[in-house]
Amino acid sequence: MAQRLLRSKAPARLAYVWTDGTPRVVPIGFHWNGTELVLGTPTDAPKTKALRDGAKVAVSIDTDTMPYNVLQIRGSVRTDVVDGIAPEYEAMTLRTQGEQAGRAWLENLRPISPQMTRVYITPEWVAILDFQQRFPNALERAMERAATSG
Repeated sequence: MAQRLLRSKAPARLAYVWTDGTPRVVPIGFHWNGTELVLGTPTDAPKTKALRDGAKVAVSIDTDTMPYNVLQIRGSVRTDVVDGIAPEYEAMTLRTQGEQAGRAWLENLRPISPQMTRVYITPEWVAILDFQQRFPNALERAMERAATSG
């Protein structure tokens, strides 16, 4: 299930702490390189102020129909800046939009995106929920209590 979600067209939900200490959650496209999630964003995107090397983040990638499948990741951030469009952003765009629409979007983006920030998220904790065999802990405990009491 984790591999299927990592290859899906669904956006990730990235949770991080803003510079004033308040939480933020944003939907964002992602690329899985086999060991890290890689996000591409403009160098002047507001989130780049908070997503500094070593920052802790959480990511959720999920389906939108019942029974829900959810991949939850917590990890640390590492960033760099590349000239042009990050290869991982390009791969994500083609995966999520398809070849024709993806190429069109990338061609429109190239002249206005001389650089891109890459945000690498190294997983340090991972959980999977499928709402059939794996449930949130509180729901599992409630189900166990109901089974033993009745």
